Parts: sequence; C-alpha cells; structure tokens
Amino acid sequence: MNPLLSLLQPYPFERLRQLFAHTPPNPALRPISLGMGEPKHPTPAFIQQAMIDAIVSTPSGLAAYPATAGEPRLRDAFAGWLKLRYGLDVDPASQMLPVNGSREALFALTQTIVNPAPGGGSANTDQAPIVVCPNPFYQIYEGAALLAGAQPYFVPTVESRNFAQDWDSVPDAVWARTQLLIVCSPGNPTGAVMPLSEWEKLFALSDRFGFVIASDECYSEIYFRDEPPLGGMEAAAKLGRSDFKNLVSFTSLSKRSNVPGMRSGFVAGDAAIMKQFLLYRTYHGSAMSPVVQAASIAAWRDEQHVIENRALYRSKFAQVTPLLAEVLEVALPDAGFYLWAKVKGNDTDFARDLHALYNVTVLPGSYLARDGHSGNPGAQRIRMALVAETAECVEAAQRIVEFVKSRP
Repeated sequence: MNPLLSLLQPYPFERLRQLFAHTPPNPALRPISLGMGEPKHPTPAFIQQAMIDAIVSTPSGLAAYPATAGEPRLRDAFAGWLKLRYGLDVDPASQMLPVNGSREALFALTQTIVNPAPGGGSANTDQAPIVVCPNPFYQIYEGAALLAGAQPYFVPTVESRNFAQDWDSVPDAVWARTQLLIVCSPGNPTGAVMPLSEWEKLFALSDRFGFVIASDECYSEIYFRDEPPLGGMEAAAKLGRSDFKNLVSFTSLSKRSNVPGMRSGFVAGDAAIMKQFLLYRTYHGSAMSPVVQAASIAAWRDEQHVIENRALYRSKFAQVTPLLAEVLEVALPDAGFYLWAKVKGNDTDFARDLHALYNVTVLPGSYLARDGHSGNPGAQRIRMALVAETAECVEAAQRIVEFVKSRP
C-alpha cells in the first residue's frame, strides 16, 4: 500500500459527521445545510437538452473512445470564452485541455509537476519538494501535494488586508524548494480576489525560483462588485507575459452553470506544461465523455444563464448578509458563494450546538485550515455556503440569529 496515504487527514465533511455523531438535531425543525459548497440552483434546460441531443442524435456519441485532448469544437469554445471574458488570445491546440472538473485537474497537475524527493516520499522534510498553498484552503491542495511526495507549506491570510495571503512571510529557503504554488482567486472560503500587484509579486517569485503557479478560478463568475474578478492569465497578459510561462489556470462549469454533476472544466496556460499534462492524462485515462463535451460546448457559448445565476446570488447575499451581520462579524465577500464569519468562542462548538438546537449545518473554519505560527487561521470562524434557494438561506440566517442571541 502506498505509505503516503497515511499522511492524508480526514476530509472536512467526515470530521463534521463525527462532530454531529452524538448530538442529534432538533427534530421539530427541517434540516437546512449551509455546509457543502454544492450549487443548488437549477441546471439550465438548454444544457440538459444539449446532452440529451448528443446521446440520441449522434450515432457515435457513446460508441467511441473520446480523445484526451477533447474535440476541436470544445477547445474552440474554451478559447472563445477566454476571449470574451478576459480578452485573451489562447491557442486551442496547444494551450488548453478539457478536464473532469477542477478538483480532478488540480490533483492531476500536481502529480505532473512535482518531482518527488529522493527515496520516493516526503518523510525527509529537508529534501522534499514543497507545494505552497493558502491557509485556509481547499483540502485537495494538501492531499495532492502529499500524494505527489511533496511537503505542503501553508501561507496564512491577513484579515486586516481583506484576507490576502501573507506571501512576504515565506522565507527564501522555502521558495527555493517550491515546485508548485497553488492560489485560489476568488478564494475558498474567504471570497478574496487577488489584485494585479499580488500577481506581479508571484510572477517575480516564479521567475526567480522556477516554480509553477496553478490558479484555481472556479468561483470567477459569481461576484458582487461591478468589475469581474481578475484572472491569472488576464493578469499575466496585462504584465506582458502573453506566453503564460509557468502558469496554469483552472476553470469549471460547476458553479458558473450549476452543473456539478457533469464534472466539466478546462485548464489553460503554458504550452510546455500543457504538453506534459496531456501526456500524463493520456495514461491516467481522464478523457471527457463525448456527451459531456457537447453539453459543455453549449454552456461555454452562452452567457445569459451566467448573468441570471449571478443575479440570484447577488439578491440572496443582499438579503442574508445584513441579517447575519446583526450578530456575527461578517461582510459581503468580493466573490464566490461563501460567507466567512467570525464567531465568539470555539467554532466547532458553535457548529455542533447550532446543528443540535436549530438543525442548521455550517462548516467550522478550523476544518478548512492547518495550524501555523499564529495558530489555526480558521479558528473562531465558520463557512456558510449560500447555495440553496433564497428563502431557505434566509430561514437559516434567521435561525442563526436566534441561536446567537440565545447563547450566553
């Protein structure tokens, strides 16, 4: 058995299940979950129809193995969206690949990039390669690093700077061993968006130390400001890096188009990295189903449903955030569909008692972070995913307000 598996920590939702194991929820109230970041808005009918049409009207729809690189029409749809959204000119043939959701792709790219430490493991931390990632973070970053034989290095957020990562706190000795930097903008769970100045700093570090930057941008189309979030490749182009050297961006349909079950997205960036990533994926068996490709083409070529989806989130957050702000330290994020709220006392106790008394599920912030020099940056925080319909989220917020007011 791969010994690196023993390094993996329980997934946050397994820890949540264990937290609730001995405290049953109030049966008088219907359950409302703000725990998992799974979109609940309806999938647009035209995307569903595109998948149906691909099955019934294309004789070879399910009768042939799909190419790992995807159909040319699909890559053209990716390129068209990047041009529309960011004004980028990206080569469909050499600078992009379809992926089965950003989660799968983030894991796979890490295995492609990382050159394991001598001895095939991460036990010798003085020699192991490093994967730098934010803290708090999406747990796939850590798991992908560990299973690639790398050592994760967590960079904390700074609350006073709108949850920006404290990149200046990372020693040169760490950057020198870094092979991959994973960033998430808009961030999960904070909703923070990286400005151009932050990208400029990271590109300079990448040039100096030679590491690859993986930019997780799966929340890019849900935002609350007038200006859409800056993307990594957009930032590179603005800074004269049109070859996207050592940069790979990850984009997904799951949140943008409410199709998490389709497992569809794409990666784009440095052509040299894309070439090696295609080689890895060819052996890994990660080709996208032809019917999913057909539905994905339809989704990437339509923006109206994205505008309508964003309006739903804006309306929902406008109603829920002021309610919660009466009793919690919470504010509208830059983007994404999470509220990252500060609570009094222990965040796991808060989540457990809220579930037991009011049948509302939230995720303790400490489950999304690791201990650092200043403790766990997720401690005394909770993540609330406002993914359900507005009325359900408002009811959950009202229960949370009542719960907080009832606490000593």
